Order: sequence, then structure tokens, then C-alpha cells
Amino acid sequence: MPSVCFYFQVHQPLRLRPYTFFDIGHQSHYEDDALNQEILLKVANKCYLPTNALILKLIQQTQGRFKVAYSISGVTIEQFKKYSPETLDSFKRLADTGCVEMLNETYYHSLSFLFSPKEFLAQVQLHRELIQQEFGQTPTTFRNTELIYNNDLAKFVESLGYRTILAEGAEKILNGRSPNFVYQAQGCKQLKLLLRNYPLSDDIAFRFSNIDWEEHPLTAEKFSHWVHQTAGNGEVVNLFMDYETFGEHQWEDKGIFQFLAALPNKILSHDDFDFCTPQEATARYPSHGILDVPNFCSWADIDRDLTAWRGNELQESALKNIYELEAAVHAQQDEALLKKWRSLLTSDHFYYMCTKWCADGDVHKYFSHYDNPYAAYINFQNAAKDLRLRCSQ
Repeated sequence: MPSVCFYFQVHQPLRLRPYTFFDIGHQSHYEDDALNQEILLKVANKCYLPTNALILKLIQQTQGRFKVAYSISGVTIEQFKKYSPETLDSFKRLADTGCVEMLNETYYHSLSFLFSPKEFLAQVQLHRELIQQEFGQTPTTFRNTELIYNNDLAKFVESLGYRTILAEGAEKILNGRSPNFVYQAQGCKQLKLLLRNYPLSDDIAFRFSNIDWEEHPLTAEKFSHWVHQTAGNGEVVNLFMDYETFGEHQWEDKGIFQFLAALPNKILSHDDFDFCTPQEATARYPSHGILDVPNFCSWADIDRDLTAWRGNELQESALKNIYELEAAVHAQQDEALLKKWRSLLTSDHFYYMCTKWCADGDVHKYFSHYDNPYAAYINFQNAAKDLRLRCSQ
């Protein structure tokens, strides 16, 4: 019986306020509280609250046959508590159904595995404790920031006791194989790998409202037909996307909620298909071979590598500058200072510094609150300089 596995990323960074040279040494509050509250509430009202209500309804209507998974970053949960407790409560109601799996990631949605395994481990543990506290689940599935993945990450994650890990189903790592199977991670004994079916995922996440797309309009009937065509050539269709797809990236007036409301029953109309969570998928289906991924991949941009965050000298300079403060920050034994440093590790800060052009560049601009990548770099470096100064006092 082939399965459909829905996984949603839920992440809102703590964006920095305009932080000038003249603030260094005088003002250590780096974040734009008003902007962060404004964006969080906007996305909560357009996406999180209505989509959560719809998914809860679909779970009830299908008597638990519709299932999904979420990875909610720690900084997002913090903002829910501060600005929109009702949103956090709505996620808790979903978790209570038994049809929703909460995944583990780095608390600050960081690139820490690339620079500091020690910090990576600390953030994973912080996030796992938060998920246990807020949702009553102990995660067995791990997904790294923006699906960044390679063999070394898989071995590290397996050593922490996880059974499942998510990654991008890019052609360069599949080498002609299908993303619609469970794979074994290279160098691991038990850890299984689920790969994003990016064509089908992006049909919803990116192409849904594109009137120039030859398949527009996308209907639940059409999409479920494409999914059903995988029967005989796959066991699990992994649809991974930003949760903000619903109502924020794809607006309500484009029909995205009607599409989602109709999709589960259309998928289930084929007797051979069902829905499952990541941990259910890897428990149910055997591995179809070992997948060797020596180089890092991600789900970002056309290249599906690390260049969204490490593609230019601005990004490399900022990353080096902030991570080399790790020992100095810990030496202060100041929890507030540690939290400030960790907040500056959030991957979005470096994403805003990307200087790519064309389609990738447009996506980066869409998510950035800065006028240009250079402004993002200067603002970040000013905050980092202030943090360095405070570590030396």
C-alpha cells in the first residue's frame, strides 16, 4: 500500500532591528520586536490558525486516516508564546490527535553542524526538550535546518538515537533512483532516510498560483492522479514544504485552502493509498538500498546545496565572525549572552546576504526585510561586533 507523507516546516526567525555603528557598545538589544510581532501575527492569521483548523477538521473527517508531520523551530515556539498563544494551542490540539508527528531540529534553525558539532548537539537537545514539554512527544525523526544533509550528519544523528532523517530528493544524490522509497543512510546501521519528492512538493509550494504554468490551475483531482501514478514505482511519496505555503505564499483567494480541503479524500479514493507520518513510513517500508551522500545537499535554490548561506564572501565572513565567538561566549557563563549569540546563528541572517540573481535571487528578496544583501551584512556584523565587545568585558 503506497503512502503519502506530508511534512511541514514552521519557522519564523527573530529578525534584527536596524543596528548601526553608533549602537555598538551602547545598546545590546539586537532584535526588531515590533517587526517580529507584526510578521508572526500576520502569518498566524493568514496561515497557521486557518490551516491548523482545516487539518484538524480533515483528521476528524477521515477518522484519523489523514496524517501530517511538523518541525517547528524553537525560536518560532518562543514567538508563539509571546505573541500568539492561541497558535501554539492549535498546534497542541493537532498533536493530541495522535495523527501528527512532531520532528526534532536545531532550536535556533542554525547551520551549527557545519561549524560546531558541540553547539549542534546542544541545540538539538534544547529543541527535543521543548517538543517534549509543549507537545508531549519524544521525537524519533530528525530533520536538519533546510534539509541540509550528508553522510556525516546521518552518522551523528544516528548516534543520538534517531531512527529517521529527512533530506532533499535531488537527482545528484539519487543517481537515477526514485525518491519514492525509503533508503538506508550510508555508514548507518538503523537510520533510515526519507527523500522529498521535490517536483510534486513544488507543484503545491511554488507553482500552485502561477498562471503561466502549463498545469494551472492545479486541482485536487489532478494532483491526486499524479500521486496515484507512482503506484508500482514507489512506496512513499514525501511531500515536504514550508507550512506558510497555505495562505501566505499561496493566498487564500487563489484557492489553496479549497485544494487542501479536497486533497485527502481524493488521495484516499484509491484503495491502495493512505497517509503516514515519517516514523510510520520508515517502520512500515524496508530500505531500498544505501544512499551515499558525501557532499552536503539541501532543499534551497536550484543548486540544492549550501550556496544559499555560503555562496559569497559576505556570508563566509559573517559566519566565521559569529562562530569564532563560541568559546568567548561560553566563558562568560551568562545565559542571556548565550541566548543572544545563539539567536545570531539562525540561518536566515546569512540567507539574507545571498547575492544570487534570477529566480533564486527573487526568492531570497521575498523573504528578506533588508533593501539588499549588503545592508543585511553590515547590520549583522554591527550586532556581532557588539556581542564580541561584551564578551571581552
